[in-house]
Amino acid sequence: MASRDIIVGIDVGSSSVRTVIAQIFPEEEKPRIIGVGLANSTGVRKGVIVDLEDATRSINESVEQAERTSGVAINQAIVSIGGNHIVSQNSKGVIAVGRADGEVTEDDVARVINAAQAISIPANTEIIHIIPRNYSLDDNKNIKDPLGMNGVRLEVDAMIVEGSTPFIKNLTKCVEQSGIAISDFVLAPLAATKAALTRRQKELGVVLVDIGGGTTSVVVFEENDLLHTAVLPIGGNHITNDIAIGLRTSIDVAEKVKLEYGNALPKEISKREEIDLAEIDSHEEGIVSRYHVAEIIEARLEEILILVNKELKSIGRERLLPGGVVLVGGTAKLPGAVDLAKDVLGLPAQTGFPIQLGGLIDKVDDPSYVTAVGLVLWGLENANASRGGRPRDIFSSGVGGSIEGIKKWFGKFLP
Repeated sequence: MASRDIIVGIDVGSSSVRTVIAQIFPEEEKPRIIGVGLANSTGVRKGVIVDLEDATRSINESVEQAERTSGVAINQAIVSIGGNHIVSQNSKGVIAVGRADGEVTEDDVARVINAAQAISIPANTEIIHIIPRNYSLDDNKNIKDPLGMNGVRLEVDAMIVEGSTPFIKNLTKCVEQSGIAISDFVLAPLAATKAALTRRQKELGVVLVDIGGGTTSVVVFEENDLLHTAVLPIGGNHITNDIAIGLRTSIDVAEKVKLEYGNALPKEISKREEIDLAEIDSHEEGIVSRYHVAEIIEARLEEILILVNKELKSIGRERLLPGGVVLVGGTAKLPGAVDLAKDVLGLPAQTGFPIQLGGLIDKVDDPSYVTAVGLVLWGLENANASRGGRPRDIFSSGVGGSIEGIKKWFGKFLP
């Protein structure tokens, strides 16, 4: 089995590490999922590595599970990167078209993107992605792909996504200590959009809200352009912590209460409903109100959604996205979460599930697997490009990037 026919995505989150292995079959349109691994994430807090040994152990466990189910040994993977150290900024690049006849070449596209990354970034920070949103060629605006067009002045409007160099190096070290080479880093919420959003949603205007364990990621699209990304330092673990404090119980019991009895809308719960903690853990005792648990969940989830709304307000898109909000991540499965999102954000809302692939689809048909499946789809676009295809959406990877690196990257995607 050729390694180029295998795509591996490893989503290193604050609460879980998920590994998905997919195989490409030339006669099939979609890859087939052949391996899935899941491990509790230790050594990761709010999306960043805080203990190298624990994080490496979690990655190893997830990868080994996926290897056992697939029968394939993993030697390289596409890895998600997240955390509230991630920031983004807009940038423009301008160049003169090189050819005398004015035809835009691959080299011109690479040069204009390189010009866009010539910005001042803080010390100990590096570029993760350079994302071209649209191009202008002379007076012709909002061009998606200028290659082969004619003009004199080429300009790109790009988003630069940056991350902390120490955090990136720590994540790299953990994955490599697991015996896996990193073929690409992908910002976790961007990977999630690959699997959970349709092209129509991106054109209409949509916000994807990925509520992870330690952070909540926000990605906004409109007219198929990436408008905004943000990572908020609050997530599903904060709900669990609130329940533990409110019920005066352990974190493990609070997590089980959240998963088994949780609801984001207290009005849907009878005030007479009770939870016997002894049925969850024999070491616990006491009867608690399920209505009270729902109040705790509602308060924290509402806080998260209010922060999301502030992000939308900051870019002038508050209540103005017809494609609505798509909730992904483990917390998205909480009953009532979608209805609460509708109320707080004033938008249509739905739970996001990964795009249907082949193989072990029942293992990944879950909002918490959206990012891991998105990593596989990201890798699929690379594989299609190397076979002569063209990806629908171009995201330029820029970690450690230089002009030669960008040329090499575009060489995979442009004919």
